[in-house]
Amino acid sequence: MRILMLSQFYPPITGGEEHHVRDLAGELAARGHAVSVATLRHSGDPTLAIDDGVRVYRIRGWAQRAPGLFSEDGRRHTPPFPDPGLMWSLRRIIARERPEIVHAHNWLVHSFLPLKPWSRARLVMSLHDYSLTCAVKTLAFNDGVCRGPGLGCLPHAIDHYGPAKGIPIAVANWVMSAFERSSVDMFLAVSEAVVNGNRLAGGKAPFKVIPNFLSDELSPSGDWQGQLDRLPGDPFLLFVGDLRTFKGIRVLVRAHADLSTDLGSKAPPLVLIGRMLSDTPREFPPNVLVLGKWPHEAVMAALPRSLAVLLPSIGPETFGIAALEAMASGRPVIASRIGGLPDVVADGETGLLVPPGDSDALRAAMQRILEEPDLATQMGIAAKLRAAHFRADSIVPLIEQVYHDVLATKPAAAIDGRR
Repeated sequence: MRILMLSQFYPPITGGEEHHVRDLAGELAARGHAVSVATLRHSGDPTLAIDDGVRVYRIRGWAQRAPGLFSEDGRRHTPPFPDPGLMWSLRRIIARERPEIVHAHNWLVHSFLPLKPWSRARLVMSLHDYSLTCAVKTLAFNDGVCRGPGLGCLPHAIDHYGPAKGIPIAVANWVMSAFERSSVDMFLAVSEAVVNGNRLAGGKAPFKVIPNFLSDELSPSGDWQGQLDRLPGDPFLLFVGDLRTFKGIRVLVRAHADLSTDLGSKAPPLVLIGRMLSDTPREFPPNVLVLGKWPHEAVMAALPRSLAVLLPSIGPETFGIAALEAMASGRPVIASRIGGLPDVVADGETGLLVPPGDSDALRAAMQRILEEPDLATQMGIAAKLRAAHFRADSIVPLIEQVYHDVLATKPAAAIDGRR
């Protein structure tokens, strides 16, 4: 099959979604498919590169040429509406690649939707977030749940983007989500939480639940000793992710401070690896080590050195790839019972689940792991076994079958003469 992936970001810009797209593209190429990726171009990026057998096109839209629109220059997001510059670039790529399947992963899909009838390609849309109902994509607002979809998103969007950008983003996402639901041939939700959060159940849009997967090759490559030397010499608890309120960072720091008060010098240090953002706490207790953002391979090398990995999100995580990576490294996971995390972490078997936002329960879970080392070891073994069910060789064939199904239902046609 000829497959075109649409992803606003792609490595070297890293995150769970970007790694998923890269891994999926590589796995499909290894299975004999002709795979290409269209992604946003940032300063210094080549316009075309070959990455593990995948052709990676880097394109720029009109919005990306206005840096004042973005809070991070290195992450100039696609807008939630068709961008003429992106549409023109996608049209050229489609004419060259002639995809039978376009597999989108985020708002870049909006610049493809007007081109879909012309392309004759079938459209598969992976939902890694709640963007069909929430303009901020998280469904978390003021320690609660966003009131979307539609104009109910306005207070959340204004709070997140500011009024100048928040209002048009919320309105555009509301309009384009309706267009998306009627145009996508199959939605792929990474968890039941994503199905429910995007209000797919009971609707007319077709969908399947297919979880994210781990690459069959998990051993970290490269020399990351410089980063690893910064880890504590003693056993430590580990958090990996953006250091923001949504991820439960304030709850975690409070719970760890209480643990340190109870255990004194016996309390293990807490290591935080991730981006510092506008809502990151400005100060941390002495027993907390903040290491900033690390390359993914360095994080993978750090995971097996920890006592346990902590995911105390207060908002509905869609899946929790960090939990899966920790489990594959043989580490027990302490996570919030919210969103897609319970789909990954089996409470009492591969880790412990606690109520979101409950620092007392989180402290008790950390203390239990410390005081019952045999239990922690058993959980780590069970976690590694469970993670094996989320390997590429189990999940990627499910995605291939979706491609075959949508092509069989509405066969794609060549686009000769439509360039």
